[in-house]
Amino acid sequence: MISRMSGAGAPGTRRCPLLLSIGVLACALCACTVGPDYVKPSAPTPASYKETEASGPWKIAAPADSTKRGQWWKVFGDAHLDALEAQVTTSNQDLKAAEARYREARALAQQARAGYYPTVTAGVGAARYRASANVPGKTAATIGPNNDFLLPLDVSWEPDLWGRVRRSVESGVASAQASSADVETVRLSLQAELAADYFELRGLDAEIGLLEQTLVAYRKALELTQSRYSGGVASQTDVAQAETQLKTTQAQAIDLGVRRAQLEHAIAVLVGKPASDFSLPAAPFEPLPPAVPVGLPSQLLERRPDIAGAERRVASANAQIGVAEAAYYPTVTLSAAFGFESASVSDWFNWPSRVWALGGSASQTIFEGGRRRAVSEQARAAHDETVASYRETVLSAFRDVEDNLAELRILADEARVQDDAVRSSQRSVTLTTNRYTGGAATYLDVVVVQAISLSNQRTSIDIARRRMSASVRLIKAIGGGWQATDLPSGQDVLASDGKTTLAPQSP
Repeated sequence: MISRMSGAGAPGTRRCPLLLSIGVLACALCACTVGPDYVKPSAPTPASYKETEASGPWKIAAPADSTKRGQWWKVFGDAHLDALEAQVTTSNQDLKAAEARYREARALAQQARAGYYPTVTAGVGAARYRASANVPGKTAATIGPNNDFLLPLDVSWEPDLWGRVRRSVESGVASAQASSADVETVRLSLQAELAADYFELRGLDAEIGLLEQTLVAYRKALELTQSRYSGGVASQTDVAQAETQLKTTQAQAIDLGVRRAQLEHAIAVLVGKPASDFSLPAAPFEPLPPAVPVGLPSQLLERRPDIAGAERRVASANAQIGVAEAAYYPTVTLSAAFGFESASVSDWFNWPSRVWALGGSASQTIFEGGRRRAVSEQARAAHDETVASYRETVLSAFRDVEDNLAELRILADEARVQDDAVRSSQRSVTLTTNRYTGGAATYLDVVVVQAISLSNQRTSIDIARRRMSASVRLIKAIGGGWQATDLPSGQDVLASDGKTTLAPQSP
């Protein structure tokens, strides 16, 4: 209590120069920060992608390239996809959860920053008390009953002599930046998942359309066979084969509806709508994989939010080493108090009722059984873990790019060969059907070539669908137009305006 610490006398005045000297010394020592300064860890980075060294269609990104920053899906030129992607940013619940985690990390950084400033508390108290009459030296006046009215203002400050607060703020800012990168990783993953599901659904639409066209041809073939059977030219076996082929193809078309419904429901969740209230009508499938500028491998380190997040976690763990090492040094606390105390309300705020106190303390842990050393070793081990995770993330990123470059190159070659197979099988159907009509072939021959033709056409659609999905994954693998400069700065993280400064979502 203030009343017990000091009165308004000369001793407190004589202490002022000493406390002022302590404060000046504390401020001078604030420049000292223990723990290692952060150095971005190295990561294995190839000079070029293996796939780009071959004669592939890939080009190096130039400064003029603009892969629709924030809206990369527009390179596909699909208005339906554009409308769906816009809903992911505003309605997806996983993205909202990620943004809430960023706000939480930002608030923790701001909590750490509060350690720079003194703590000021104020209060008011009123009491009536009576002292014991059996204590030696007590008089009737001191025994009471007496009143005590108190209005204190206490200030305490722990100077950041060894950089514990600075390292804590550094760690908190880096963690918040990593959380911001996580938001962009979630956003990019959801957008890519939506695009992949969308093209998968459109591919199923094309496949269902193919089967429906085939069913029209098969019905005509069945009618022809029944007519030939009625005329005594075809056998009942031919009719059975035609009916079997028709029903089998109908069953295949119906079965595709299951997968389409599931994809439609998955898209509904991604755009934040109940599956029962969402539908996506069939539309033409136009498989035109865009030309994606892949850039240099060294650029990938600045273009993927997951890599940026892993790097920021290394910075956060590095700062925690300094926080742990600061525990080895003394803790200094400066305090001051001022207020009014009186035995009556009328004299409470008179100047003679003032009370004040100034003080300082320093403490040093002498023995704690190795706890500080263990905490420091834990911080260093955690740092080493984040470095390994960062390098693993970089390696996985390069693998993702190479995987999708290779898949697109190989699928392009396969598509050319498959197109030839489709044309050959269709020509075979025409020739075999003509021979059957002329009586030179059995209907089994027709069934075989029709099945081969249908299989080739379905394979062709599947390849086109896989090429579009691989294009989506490639764009995701190179970051979707994101840049490390989109991370919020330390000033943005520590700003108290309540805003969440995240990467822009428009070109």
